[in-house]
Amino acid sequence: MTENRQIKFSNLKSFHSLPFLILLLSVFISCKKEIKNTKLSGSVFGTGYHVVYGSDINYETQFDSLFYVLNKSMSTYQFNSDISKLNRNESNVVDAHFVNVFKASEEIYKNTEGIFDPTIGAVVNAWDFGPEGKIANLDSLKIDSLMLSVGLDKVKLIDNKISKPKGAFIDFNAIAKGYGVDVIGEFLESKHIKNYLVEIGGEIRARGKNLEKQSPWKVGVEMPHFDGTQSILKAISLNDVAMATSGTYRKFKVDKDGNRYAHIIDAKTGYPSKTNVLSVSVIAENCMMADGYATAFKAMGIERVKSFLKTHPELKVFFVFENDKKEFETLSLNGFPEN
Repeated sequence: MTENRQIKFSNLKSFHSLPFLILLLSVFISCKKEIKNTKLSGSVFGTGYHVVYGSDINYETQFDSLFYVLNKSMSTYQFNSDISKLNRNESNVVDAHFVNVFKASEEIYKNTEGIFDPTIGAVVNAWDFGPEGKIANLDSLKIDSLMLSVGLDKVKLIDNKISKPKGAFIDFNAIAKGYGVDVIGEFLESKHIKNYLVEIGGEIRARGKNLEKQSPWKVGVEMPHFDGTQSILKAISLNDVAMATSGTYRKFKVDKDGNRYAHIIDAKTGYPSKTNVLSVSVIAENCMMADGYATAFKAMGIERVKSFLKTHPELKVFFVFENDKKEFETLSLNGFPEN
Protein backbone atom coordinates (compact mmCIF):
# COMPACT_ATOMS: atom_id res chain seq x y z
CA MET A 1 0.00 0.00 0.00
CA THR A 2 1.35 3.39 -0.91
CA GLU A 3 2.06 6.04 1.68
CA ASN A 4 -0.97 7.97 2.91
CA ARG A 5 -0.91 11.75 2.54
CA GLN A 6 -2.86 14.19 4.66
CA ILE A 7 -3.31 17.86 3.73
CA LYS A 8 -4.88 20.57 5.80
CA PHE A 9 -7.23 22.59 3.59
CA SER A 10 -6.61 26.37 4.14
CA ASN A 11 -4.51 24.82 0.27
CA LEU A 12 16.47 -0.97 -44.96
CA LYS A 13 15.27 0.11 -47.93
CA SER A 14 17.30 2.17 -50.35
CA PHE A 15 16.91 5.94 -50.65
CA HIS A 16 15.41 5.33 -54.10
CA SER A 17 12.28 3.87 -52.46
CA LEU A 18 11.86 6.73 -49.99
CA PRO A 19 9.75 9.03 -52.25
CA PHE A 20 7.42 6.10 -52.97
CA LEU A 21 7.03 5.38 -49.26
CA ILE A 22 6.31 9.03 -48.52
CA LEU A 23 3.68 9.07 -51.27
CA LEU A 24 1.96 6.00 -49.86
CA LEU A 25 2.02 7.47 -46.36
CA SER A 26 0.52 10.76 -47.51
CA VAL A 27 -2.27 8.93 -49.36
CA PHE A 28 -2.99 6.83 -46.26
CA ILE A 29 -3.18 9.87 -44.00
CA SER A 30 -5.41 11.81 -46.40
CA CYS A 31 -7.83 8.86 -46.68
CA LYS A 32 -7.96 8.14 -42.95
CA LYS A 33 -11.03 9.72 -41.35
CA GLU A 34 -10.30 11.74 -38.26
CA ILE A 35 -12.34 10.47 -35.31
CA LYS A 36 -13.84 13.17 -33.15
CA ASN A 37 -15.73 12.93 -29.90
CA THR A 38 -19.49 12.65 -29.77
CA LYS A 39 -21.00 14.34 -26.71
CA LEU A 40 -24.44 13.37 -25.39
CA SER A 41 -26.28 14.51 -22.27
CA GLY A 42 -29.70 14.28 -20.70
CA SER A 43 -31.67 13.39 -17.58
CA VAL A 44 -31.85 9.98 -15.91
CA PHE A 45 -32.22 8.46 -12.43
CA GLY A 46 -33.32 11.82 -11.01
CA THR A 47 -30.08 13.47 -12.10
CA GLY A 48 -28.16 14.24 -15.28
CA TYR A 49 -25.81 12.23 -17.50
CA HIS A 50 -22.96 13.16 -19.82
CA VAL A 51 -21.23 10.78 -22.21
CA VAL A 52 -18.23 11.63 -24.41
CA TYR A 53 -16.85 8.97 -26.73
CA GLY A 54 -14.56 8.60 -29.72
CA SER A 55 -17.02 7.91 -32.54
CA ASP A 56 -19.24 9.94 -34.88
CA ILE A 57 -22.21 7.59 -34.35
CA ASN A 58 -25.03 8.92 -32.19
CA TYR A 59 -26.13 6.31 -29.64
CA GLU A 60 -28.66 8.46 -27.75
CA THR A 61 -31.58 6.16 -28.66
CA GLN A 62 -29.68 3.12 -27.42
CA PHE A 63 -28.77 4.91 -24.18
CA ASP A 64 -32.42 5.80 -23.59
CA SER A 65 -33.40 2.16 -24.11
CA LEU A 66 -30.80 0.97 -21.62
CA PHE A 67 -31.90 3.56 -19.06
CA TYR A 68 -35.51 2.43 -19.49
CA VAL A 69 -34.58 -1.19 -18.81
CA LEU A 70 -32.55 -0.26 -15.73
CA ASN A 71 -35.37 1.85 -14.30
CA LYS A 72 -37.86 -0.92 -15.00
CA SER A 73 -35.61 -3.25 -13.03
CA MET A 74 -34.40 -1.27 -10.03
CA SER A 75 -36.09 2.11 -9.62
CA THR A 76 -37.86 2.40 -6.26
CA TYR A 77 -39.45 5.59 -7.62
CA GLN A 78 -41.36 3.70 -10.36
CA PHE A 79 -44.50 1.98 -9.17
CA ASN A 80 -44.34 -0.93 -11.66
CA SER A 81 -40.61 -1.62 -11.55
CA ASP A 82 -39.44 -5.11 -10.60
CA ILE A 83 -38.00 -3.87 -7.32
CA SER A 84 -41.19 -1.99 -6.38
CA LYS A 85 -43.30 -5.09 -7.02
CA LEU A 86 -40.82 -7.13 -5.00
CA ASN A 87 -41.00 -4.71 -2.08
CA ARG A 88 -44.82 -4.89 -2.15
CA ASN A 89 -44.55 -8.71 -2.21
CA GLU A 90 -46.43 -8.81 -5.54
CA SER A 91 -43.67 -10.55 -7.50
CA ASN A 92 -40.33 -12.18 -6.76
CA VAL A 93 -39.00 -12.45 -10.34
CA VAL A 94 -36.02 -10.23 -11.21
CA ASP A 95 -33.95 -9.64 -14.35
CA ALA A 96 -30.23 -10.01 -15.10
CA HIS A 97 -29.45 -6.41 -14.14
CA PHE A 98 -31.02 -6.88 -10.72
CA VAL A 99 -29.02 -10.09 -10.28
CA ASN A 100 -25.75 -8.32 -11.14
CA VAL A 101 -26.36 -5.55 -8.61
CA PHE A 102 -27.62 -7.96 -5.96
CA LYS A 103 -24.46 -10.10 -6.20
CA ALA A 104 -22.20 -7.03 -6.02
CA SER A 105 -24.18 -5.80 -3.02
CA GLU A 106 -23.70 -9.16 -1.32
CA GLU A 107 -19.95 -8.91 -1.84
CA ILE A 108 -19.73 -5.40 -0.36
CA TYR A 109 -22.13 -6.37 2.46
CA LYS A 110 -19.87 -9.24 3.48
CA ASN A 111 -16.62 -7.29 3.07
CA THR A 112 -17.92 -4.40 5.20
CA GLU A 113 -19.52 -6.70 7.80
CA GLY A 114 -23.01 -5.43 7.03
CA ILE A 115 -22.29 -1.70 6.99
CA PHE A 116 -23.39 -1.57 3.36
CA ASP A 117 -26.91 -3.03 3.38
CA PRO A 118 -29.56 -2.40 0.67
CA THR A 119 -32.29 -3.80 2.95
CA ILE A 120 -32.14 -0.68 5.11
CA GLY A 121 -34.61 0.90 2.65
CA ALA A 122 -37.65 0.87 4.98
CA VAL A 123 -35.69 2.71 7.66
CA VAL A 124 -34.36 5.20 5.09
CA ASN A 125 -37.97 5.90 4.11
CA ALA A 126 -38.98 6.31 7.74
CA TRP A 127 -36.40 9.06 8.17
CA ASP A 128 -37.71 10.76 5.00
CA PHE A 129 -34.56 10.14 2.95
CA GLY A 130 -36.18 7.65 0.54
CA PRO A 131 -38.95 7.46 -2.09
CA GLU A 132 -41.88 6.66 0.19
CA GLY A 133 -41.80 9.55 2.67
CA LYS A 134 -41.43 9.90 6.39
CA ILE A 135 -43.35 7.84 8.93
CA ALA A 136 -45.40 10.12 11.19
CA ASN A 137 -44.42 10.24 14.85
CA LEU A 138 -41.32 8.12 14.32
CA ASP A 139 -39.98 6.78 17.60
CA SER A 140 -37.56 4.14 18.85
CA LEU A 141 -40.25 1.42 18.93
CA LYS A 142 -41.09 1.93 15.27
CA ILE A 143 -37.42 1.95 14.33
CA ASP A 144 -36.83 -1.28 16.27
CA SER A 145 -39.80 -2.84 14.47
CA LEU A 146 -38.48 -1.84 11.05
CA MET A 147 -35.00 -3.10 11.89
CA LEU A 148 -36.35 -6.66 12.31
CA SER A 149 -36.46 -7.05 8.51
CA VAL A 150 -33.03 -5.47 7.89
CA GLY A 151 -30.16 -7.73 6.84
CA LEU A 152 -29.10 -8.70 3.32
CA ASP A 153 -28.18 -12.14 4.67
CA LYS A 154 -31.95 -12.70 5.12
CA VAL A 155 -32.52 -12.26 1.37
CA LYS A 156 -31.86 -15.18 -0.99
CA LEU A 157 -31.49 -15.30 -4.77
CA ILE A 158 -32.40 -18.58 -6.46
CA ASP A 159 -32.86 -18.88 -10.24
CA ASN A 160 -33.70 -15.22 -10.80
CA LYS A 161 -36.19 -15.25 -7.94
CA ILE A 162 -35.84 -13.40 -4.66
CA SER A 163 -36.88 -14.74 -1.28
CA LYS A 164 -37.05 -12.10 1.48
CA PRO A 165 -38.78 -11.33 4.78
CA LYS A 166 -42.22 -9.82 4.20
CA GLY A 167 -41.34 -6.40 5.60
CA ALA A 168 -37.97 -6.08 3.90
CA PHE A 169 -37.58 -3.11 1.56
CA ILE A 170 -34.67 -3.43 -0.88
CA ASP A 171 -33.17 -0.19 -2.19
CA PHE A 172 -30.21 -0.20 -4.62
CA ASN A 173 -29.97 3.59 -4.93
CA ALA A 174 -26.52 3.53 -3.28
CA ILE A 175 -25.06 1.33 -6.02
CA ALA A 176 -27.42 1.25 -9.05
CA LYS A 177 -26.29 4.61 -10.45
CA GLY A 178 -22.72 3.34 -10.63
CA TYR A 179 -24.00 0.18 -12.31
CA GLY A 180 -25.80 2.34 -14.88
CA VAL A 181 -22.49 4.03 -15.68
CA ASP A 182 -20.91 0.62 -16.24
CA VAL A 183 -23.78 -0.52 -18.48
CA ILE A 184 -23.30 2.46 -20.79
CA GLY A 185 -19.53 1.97 -20.78
CA GLU A 186 -19.84 -1.71 -21.62
CA PHE A 187 -22.28 -0.90 -24.42
CA LEU A 188 -19.74 1.46 -25.97
CA GLU A 189 -17.05 -1.20 -25.66
CA SER A 190 -19.37 -3.65 -27.47
CA LYS A 191 -19.29 -1.15 -30.36
CA HIS A 192 -15.46 -1.29 -30.30
CA ILE A 193 -15.16 2.20 -28.83
CA LYS A 194 -12.02 2.34 -26.71
CA ASN A 195 -11.99 6.01 -25.71
CA TYR A 196 -14.89 7.31 -23.64
CA LEU A 197 -16.04 8.95 -20.44
CA VAL A 198 -19.44 8.23 -18.90
CA GLU A 199 -20.80 10.35 -16.03
CA ILE A 200 -24.15 10.00 -14.25
CA GLY A 201 -24.76 12.27 -11.28
CA GLY A 202 -21.06 12.56 -10.53
CA GLU A 203 -20.27 8.83 -10.87
CA ILE A 204 -17.69 8.28 -13.60
CA ARG A 205 -16.14 5.58 -15.77
CA ALA A 206 -13.23 6.47 -18.05
CA ARG A 207 -11.46 4.38 -20.67
CA GLY A 208 -8.66 5.32 -23.06
CA LYS A 209 -8.15 9.05 -23.57
CA ASN A 210 -9.82 12.24 -24.70
CA LEU A 211 -9.25 12.15 -28.47
CA GLU A 212 -9.86 15.87 -28.96
CA LYS A 213 -7.10 16.81 -26.53
CA GLN A 214 -5.00 13.65 -26.97
CA SER A 215 -4.66 13.45 -23.22
CA PRO A 216 -6.07 11.45 -20.29
CA TRP A 217 -9.60 12.22 -19.15
CA LYS A 218 -9.65 15.02 -16.59
CA VAL A 219 -12.36 15.03 -13.92
CA GLY A 220 -13.11 17.14 -10.87
CA VAL A 221 -13.59 16.28 -7.21
CA GLU A 222 -16.23 18.61 -5.82
CA MET A 223 -15.78 20.97 -2.90
CA PRO A 224 -18.46 20.32 -0.25
CA HIS A 225 -21.02 23.16 0.00
CA PHE A 226 -24.07 23.01 2.25
CA ASP A 227 -25.82 25.83 0.37
CA GLY A 228 -26.14 23.92 -2.91
CA THR A 229 -23.45 25.83 -4.80
CA GLN A 230 -20.81 23.91 -6.75
CA SER A 231 -17.06 24.30 -7.15
CA ILE A 232 -14.08 22.02 -7.81
CA LEU A 233 -11.67 21.15 -5.02
CA LYS A 234 -9.19 19.26 -7.21
CA ALA A 235 -8.92 17.95 -10.76
CA ILE A 236 -7.41 14.54 -11.46
CA SER A 237 -6.71 12.30 -14.45
CA LEU A 238 -8.52 8.98 -14.82
CA ASN A 239 -7.21 6.18 -17.01
CA ASP A 240 -9.14 2.91 -17.41
CA VAL A 241 -10.80 3.18 -13.99
CA ALA A 242 -14.03 4.44 -12.41
CA MET A 243 -14.72 6.91 -9.61
CA ALA A 244 -17.72 7.50 -7.38
CA THR A 245 -18.27 10.13 -4.70
CA SER A 246 -20.66 10.01 -1.77
CA GLY A 247 -21.32 13.19 0.19
CA THR A 248 -23.22 14.12 3.32
CA TYR A 249 -23.45 17.79 2.38
CA ARG A 250 -26.36 17.51 -0.09
CA LYS A 251 -28.87 15.37 1.80
CA PHE A 252 -28.93 15.99 5.52
CA LYS A 253 -31.18 17.11 8.33
CA VAL A 254 -30.53 19.54 11.17
CA ASP A 255 -32.00 18.92 14.64
CA LYS A 256 -33.17 21.57 17.09
CA ASP A 257 -29.65 21.83 18.52
CA GLY A 258 -28.10 22.51 15.12
CA ASN A 259 -26.55 19.05 14.69
CA ARG A 260 -26.35 17.76 11.11
CA TYR A 261 -27.41 14.18 10.37
CA ALA A 262 -26.35 12.47 7.16
CA HIS A 263 -28.79 10.62 4.90
CA ILE A 264 -26.68 7.52 5.48
CA ILE A 265 -28.59 5.32 7.93
CA ASP A 266 -26.52 3.12 10.24
CA ALA A 267 -27.56 -0.44 9.32
CA LYS A 268 -26.74 -1.58 12.85
CA THR A 269 -28.84 0.97 14.77
CA GLY A 270 -31.42 2.32 12.33
CA TYR A 271 -30.44 5.92 13.06
CA PRO A 272 -28.79 8.52 10.79
CA SER A 273 -25.01 8.46 10.96
CA LYS A 274 -23.21 11.19 12.86
CA THR A 275 -19.98 11.80 11.00
CA ASN A 276 -17.36 14.46 10.35
CA VAL A 277 -16.86 13.06 6.82
CA LEU A 278 -18.26 15.48 4.24
CA SER A 279 -17.46 13.42 1.16
CA VAL A 280 -15.54 10.34 0.14
CA SER A 281 -14.39 9.54 -3.40
CA VAL A 282 -13.43 5.99 -4.36
CA ILE A 283 -11.53 4.85 -7.45
CA ALA A 284 -12.07 1.24 -8.51
CA GLU A 285 -12.01 -0.87 -11.66
CA ASN A 286 -15.75 -0.42 -12.24
CA CYS A 287 -18.22 2.21 -11.12
CA MET A 288 -20.69 -0.12 -9.42
CA MET A 289 -18.12 -1.21 -6.83
CA ALA A 290 -16.78 2.34 -6.45
CA ASP A 291 -20.33 3.57 -5.81
CA GLY A 292 -21.12 0.92 -3.21
CA TYR A 293 -17.85 1.31 -1.34
CA ALA A 294 -18.14 5.12 -1.32
CA THR A 295 -21.44 4.77 0.54
CA ALA A 296 -20.02 2.21 2.95
CA PHE A 297 -16.86 4.23 3.66
CA LYS A 298 -18.89 7.29 4.55
CA ALA A 299 -20.61 5.29 7.27
CA MET A 300 -17.44 3.49 8.40
CA GLY A 301 -15.39 6.59 9.12
CA ILE A 302 -11.75 7.31 8.35
CA GLU A 303 -9.97 5.05 10.85
CA ARG A 304 -11.97 1.95 9.93
CA VAL A 305 -11.43 2.66 6.23
CA LYS A 306 -7.67 2.92 6.77
CA SER A 307 -7.71 -0.54 8.31
CA PHE A 308 -10.01 -1.92 5.58
CA LEU A 309 -7.74 -0.69 2.77
CA LYS A 310 -4.81 -2.71 4.08
CA THR A 311 -6.47 -5.79 2.55
CA HIS A 312 -8.03 -3.94 -0.42
CA PRO A 313 -5.14 -2.22 -2.22
CA GLU A 314 -7.20 -2.03 -5.43
CA LEU A 315 -9.30 0.80 -3.98
CA LYS A 316 -8.04 4.42 -3.88
CA VAL A 317 -9.83 6.80 -1.52
CA PHE A 318 -10.05 10.54 -0.94
CA PHE A 319 -11.78 12.04 2.12
CA VAL A 320 -12.95 15.59 2.75
CA PHE A 321 -13.82 16.06 6.42
CA GLU A 322 -14.19 18.58 9.21
CA ASN A 323 -11.67 18.67 12.04
CA ASP A 324 -12.44 19.64 15.64
CA LYS A 325 -12.19 23.32 14.70
CA LYS A 326 -14.81 22.88 11.93
CA GLU A 327 -12.10 23.40 9.32
CA PHE A 328 -11.99 21.38 6.12
CA GLU A 329 -9.21 18.82 5.74
CA THR A 330 -8.46 16.25 3.08
CA LEU A 331 -6.89 12.81 3.23
CA SER A 332 -5.65 10.66 0.33
CA LEU A 333 -5.33 6.89 0.84
CA ASN A 334 -3.85 4.09 -1.28
CA GLY A 335 -2.37 6.49 -3.83
CA PHE A 336 -5.43 8.52 -4.77
CA PRO A 337 -4.11 10.79 -7.57
CA GLU A 338 -2.99 14.36 -7.02
CA ASN A 339 -4.03 17.36 -9.15
